[in-house]
Amino acid sequence: MPTDIHNMSSSTVIDSVLFRNAFGTAEMRDVFSDKRLVARYIEVEVALARAQARCGVIPREAADAIAESARIERIDFDLMRDETDIVGYPILPLVHQLVPMCGEAGRYVHWGATTQDIMDTANVLQIRDALALVEADLRAVRGHLADLAQRYRDTPMAGRTHLQQALPVTFGYKAGVWLAMFDRHQERLAELRKRVLLVEFAGAAGTLASLGDKGLDVQRALADELGLGMPATTWHVARDGFAEAVNLLALITGSLGKVAYDLMIMASTEFAEIYEPFVKGRGASSTMPQKRNPISSELMLAAAKAVRQHAGLMIDAMVQDFERATGPWHAEWVALPESFILTAGALNQAKFALGGLIVDTAQMRRNLDITKGLIVAEAVMMALAPAIGRQQAHDIVYDACRTVAGKGGTLAEALIALPAVAQHFDRAAIERMTDPTNYLGLAPQLADRAVALSRAMDEAA
Repeated sequence: MPTDIHNMSSSTVIDSVLFRNAFGTAEMRDVFSDKRLVARYIEVEVALARAQARCGVIPREAADAIAESARIERIDFDLMRDETDIVGYPILPLVHQLVPMCGEAGRYVHWGATTQDIMDTANVLQIRDALALVEADLRAVRGHLADLAQRYRDTPMAGRTHLQQALPVTFGYKAGVWLAMFDRHQERLAELRKRVLLVEFAGAAGTLASLGDKGLDVQRALADELGLGMPATTWHVARDGFAEAVNLLALITGSLGKVAYDLMIMASTEFAEIYEPFVKGRGASSTMPQKRNPISSELMLAAAKAVRQHAGLMIDAMVQDFERATGPWHAEWVALPESFILTAGALNQAKFALGGLIVDTAQMRRNLDITKGLIVAEAVMMALAPAIGRQQAHDIVYDACRTVAGKGGTLAEALIALPAVAQHFDRAAIERMTDPTNYLGLAPQLADRAVALSRAMDEAA
């Protein structure tokens, strides 16, 4: 059905009818949607009632009634929004609706809890779902990179430093370097779960005073109900867990940005070594019909820059006052959902770009030969050194390189013309030492190593 223009009221790329699938995914948007968030609030309130019934704090019949009656379908979102605008937080407006909804049991809703207990724990449940989506996308990206590393392990290309041709590498080696980054991110994601997926239930000042000697029992039961870990202390103002999660996303999107940057330069007209998958009209220009812009790479790079800013915001939000903060907490409401949605979007673009990447191996070879052998000047010097000494070899190769740069020809031709070289090496030997494909170092083996370690990590998981 056509989009109803009257419903096109979003004002950011996260929810934009036009841009939302470029900068996010439907699955991740759903995790952080208002409806899912309020459902998580209700889930925590219900789990709290069950936990308190298990510990003898409230009657079991009351917990059962709360679990039966508290339903997202019964929430008046317009009323909840209006009250949230007044209160400043959504939990009291929610409780105002849950209490009458649950009848006599309503008196036990939100027993001994504070607003931040419910909101933080609901956010943890969101993050748990979001991390599962990120992990699945990471595995897909790593799979594409492993395929590229293996398929092109022996494909020679120019390795570049400071944007200048430096030494020969292989495209498989380059993909292996990318792969290893995302392997490390997969490990980081697994490790942070134990620090982030923790229940928050501690009461107004974090001391569980409202529940007397039952406080820790209820906290433990609530963690069990929700499948979360137990914190050492309350973390109302100790926000390192959430900050770590967003900073991991910054690392992931930073690596995606590095890959995107490489792809964009390699796709430029002058390089023409790779292309994003062909889809008719994708990357087209409104004025230049010949254009094929690297759209997925551009979106990945944009996401990297945006998430980096949110990572800094989360670090800043860690600086909180006393036992409950006066404002930094609110910054998380912006940074958390946007960071996960942007990361999901960037990973989705990476899956598309890498999964169907078009690699022009012939053009890679042409670019490798562009310097007419100068890219392997180091190899030639090292080959000459045993016969004539390292310093003399350096000087001879330096002079030969200047000859090529100033007069043209190839490095092999310049070397053959030098008596100091010709007396030790024949034409065939000189041509072998100036062939870039003979100076790949361990690039193919390093690509193999990256793939093997990546697959071993998955097998061990």
